[in-house]
Amino acid sequence: MTEVYSVSQVNTYIKNLFAHDSLLGYLSVRGEVSGCKYHTSGHIYFTLKDASGQLGCVMFASLRRGLAFRLADGLSVVVRGRISIYERDGRYQLYANEILREGTGDLYAQFLRLKERLAAEGLFDTGHKKPIPAYPKTVGIVTAAAGAAIHDILTVSARRNPYVQLILCPAQVQGEGAAVTIARGIRRLAAMNPDVIIVGRGGGSAEDLWAFNEEIVARVIYECPVPVISAVGHETDFTIADFAADLRAPTPSAAAELAVNEVSLLEGTLADLHAALLKSMRQKIADCRGRLNGLSVQIRYTSPSYQLQQQRLRLADLQTRLSMLFRQRLVLSRKETALLAERMKAVSPLERLTSGYSYLADEEGHMVNSIEKTGPGRQIIASVTDGEITAEVKSVRKINRNR
Repeated sequence: MTEVYSVSQVNTYIKNLFAHDSLLGYLSVRGEVSGCKYHTSGHIYFTLKDASGQLGCVMFASLRRGLAFRLADGLSVVVRGRISIYERDGRYQLYANEILREGTGDLYAQFLRLKERLAAEGLFDTGHKKPIPAYPKTVGIVTAAAGAAIHDILTVSARRNPYVQLILCPAQVQGEGAAVTIARGIRRLAAMNPDVIIVGRGGGSAEDLWAFNEEIVARVIYECPVPVISAVGHETDFTIADFAADLRAPTPSAAAELAVNEVSLLEGTLADLHAALLKSMRQKIADCRGRLNGLSVQIRYTSPSYQLQQQRLRLADLQTRLSMLFRQRLVLSRKETALLAERMKAVSPLERLTSGYSYLADEEGHMVNSIEKTGPGRQIIASVTDGEITAEVKSVRKINRNR
């Protein structure tokens, strides 16, 4: 009976065969780098390929110190190391001890030639780039119907704004004819006139991403009337589509972040604007009320009725003041009259009559205060306290009063 072996036993046997083969123990392999990935552990995983085959490779982090350049897809290199099997996967690979750079691979050279030609035609000019709308309602997507890219876009979009409508136009994203289906998808979405279009796929090797380096895709993106966001591969991957697009996203998830606005932030902004609007309206109403009150006061003070009322009040005040002044003047006049009366009384002849004096006047009423104003035979009238006495002058006699 034939003996049965486990998978681990077979893999270990094959690994021992590789270990005892002097050629595979240390050799140099020339090829073009593809699918290069720098792992978070520090290891570098990549594939060496030529026209008819490919070989998986790994360089451990402990050996990267001797690498004088950054490994990238499209580079032509010579890798020195040993061939061994990775027992867990049953896959043999080249474990690199040293990597020497030789130049640029054929595929990468083709990429550079196309990029230079399209740039010269103006397909990458920034002046042609269309702005991405801040608040899109519909987002078109050109990618594979099943895969990590569409899953990431749907997840991010639903989280950021579930109200945005997503329109998927499935396309073949790698292999023969993929570029034609991508271009067709962009044209179909452009006819639906969404607000923005995302074109892309998940990561892969340079060959996997090559459809996005085709000229037909670049020209359709350039001619598209709708803004296009390219999201091809990982952050380190660059394609012709990235340069032709209106905006490049490092990953499909990042493209969804750029295309779909954060609805919670919008709601917060709207709430802030609503509060600011209410505050502004209240302030405006308060200002208008204050201005209205000021105008009302101004109208009241300048109205004819108010002016008439003020004139009436002023007239009443003047009347009161006039009456008071009149009374004061009357009292003062009475006092002055009494004082003058007293003074007149002191010099009044009638007052002297009460003291035994009399007032003499001739027939014509002229005062007789000298003998020269009368004479014998003429009449004189003597005024006394209770009447007048008419008498005839018998004689006059001059008396010297100075003695």
